[in-house]
This record gives sequence, structure tokens and C-alpha cells, in this order.
Amino acid sequence: MLSQKLHDAINAQINAELWSAYLYLSMSMDAEAKGHKGVANWFYVQFCEEQDHARIFMNYLNSLDAKVTLLPIEEVPTTWNSVLDMYKQTLEHEKKVTALINNLATIANEDKDFASINRLVWFIDEQIEEEESARDMIAAVEAVEGNKYGMYMLNKELAARAYKQASPLAE
Repeated sequence: MLSQKLHDAINAQINAELWSAYLYLSMSMDAEAKGHKGVANWFYVQFCEEQDHARIFMNYLNSLDAKVTLLPIEEVPTTWNSVLDMYKQTLEHEKKVTALINNLATIANEDKDFASINRLVWFIDEQIEEEESARDMIAAVEAVEGNKYGMYMLNKELAARAYKQASPLAE
């Protein structure tokens, strides 16, 4: 049975995932406005993934007959100084999300809520990928920094990134 503490924390996580989606959509729009179509696509895929994460948590609560409570989404930044700044903020943000997911796992562990622990394992693994992806993008942007052709090629590569629905939603 889901404790009230974990229920409240998952509802807060749903809001955090939706805020993350909104952040990445904002980054996508800023990159698009600055002519970085590939970067814009990369962040748009992130936007879609974050929506999936929120939906997975919503589906989980619904499966337990626990109420999903959606809260207002707080304002996000709308402009960044550079593509590198976007990816650096992405890494810092994903580290915060990792801490939130770890907190959920801690609560579930304290509650001996094995069903929730099982669901959270997917998110723990996902956060490892999210942080790695952000670090990889920082390295890629740093490698081409100041090189217009390199940035052109990176944008071209990132434009090919395709959205893939999160596996728990495909089950």
C-alpha cells in the first residue's frame, strides 16, 4: 500500500517532470530562434521524454487508485547565452532530478513498498542515462566551440535524433 508520504512525493515528482518538460521546450524554442535546428530537436525530444516520465508516474498512481494532483507549473527561463549554457544547465537540472528520484526510492525503501521500489528502478536507470547524455552533449559542444562548420555538423547530427516512447508506457 502506498504511504501518504510517498503518494505526496510522487505527486510532487509529477509536477517536477512537467516542469522539466517545460524547461526543455523552452530550450528548444530558444535554440530554434537562434538557428540551431538540431539542438532545438534534441531538446524537443527531451521535452517529449519528460512528459512520458510524468505520465508513467501518473499511470502508477492511477493503478493504485491514488489521486493524481496536478499543480501549476512554475516559470522557466526563456533564453540562454549559448548552446553550451543550455547543456550545462541540463546537466545540473538532471542531477537535481536524480536526487528527487533517489528520495522517492528512499521513502519507498523505508516503507518497504516493493512495488514502488520496482517502478523506481526504471527511473534510477533512466537518470544515469540522462546525466550521461547531458555530459556527452557538453563535450560535443565544447569540441566544436568557435567552429561554425563543426556546429553546423553537430546540428545536422542532432536533427536526426528521434523521439522514442519510454518503455514503461509501451508495456
